[in-house]
Amino acid sequence: MPSSSSSPAAATAHSFNKILNQFKHSSRSRTNSDVQEPVKKLRRLILVDGIPSDVDSTLRPRIWKILLRVQDISADTFLDYVARGPCEVREKIRNDTFRTLATDRGFKERVSEDMLVRLLDAFVWRNHDKQQSERPQLGFTYVQGMNVLAAPFLYTMPSELEAFFCFAKFIEECCPLYVQPTLEGVHRGLKLLDRCLQIVDPELYAYLRSKNLSAEIYAFPSVLTLCACTPPLDEVLQLWDFLLAFGVHLNVLCVIAQLLLMRDEVMNSSSPMRLLRTFPPLEALPVIGIAVTLVRDLPSDLYDELVRHPYAVANSS
Repeated sequence: MPSSSSSPAAATAHSFNKILNQFKHSSRSRTNSDVQEPVKKLRRLILVDGIPSDVDSTLRPRIWKILLRVQDISADTFLDYVARGPCEVREKIRNDTFRTLATDRGFKERVSEDMLVRLLDAFVWRNHDKQQSERPQLGFTYVQGMNVLAAPFLYTMPSELEAFFCFAKFIEECCPLYVQPTLEGVHRGLKLLDRCLQIVDPELYAYLRSKNLSAEIYAFPSVLTLCACTPPLDEVLQLWDFLLAFGVHLNVLCVIAQLLLMRDEVMNSSSPMRLLRTFPPLEALPVIGIAVTLVRDLPSDLYDELVRHPYAVANSS
């Protein structure tokens, strides 16, 4: 039995490695279009087969680095941040780090609280320096939820160094508005969740509204942490493979997918918030499958808003 089930996974791992090898050769001299083709193949393979981490544990970290376009990893830079010691918001960081994925034994065995604190301290120092020299449009400090967003990188990457640079790139480019002090991107995502749900399942939407339940009330943790707050962690990582490949914005549809998977219980419950307070254990494949089909149901202007909400600064602001 194991041999028959492991051979398709081994074949998939081989396919991934073939694509990854294309990035190794002459990566410095590659043009943008040279890179786009293998990335397209990676995305397709992630969607169709998923990353077979059980067969080859090196795949996920290598693929995440490519999807995030992380190339320059400087040990000196990271060590310089770490050597500076606690950042100005260290106390705030410590208030959150001890409870990060606290119920996941595998996570606790692999990622210590000190590793989380070091990474988050270093991130604050990095952006302290950027504020001084570059005056970027958006600044960053530590905000609620960042500890949970850092956790999958520390768990997945072979070193703290790689985890730090992947996390920094992810925060600064994929979802910068999710980690502003106002959590602007998160609140936008929650409003979009309500609007999308109203289109894809008006009956469920109306029932939740009749109970005074908006996404702000029941979906805040799932949107804030990109579903990393819903165990088990191995399913979260599969979901993140999909989000890193196709865009963080799709997490809003992944939360709707989780609602649809528990739709009958919610519709039959006189107090659905009791069910929604803790979502059932995450099942990445059905959630991804539903999320992908939901894209087709959304008007293009709404989908465009969804795509842009984690990173596009509104003109008025």
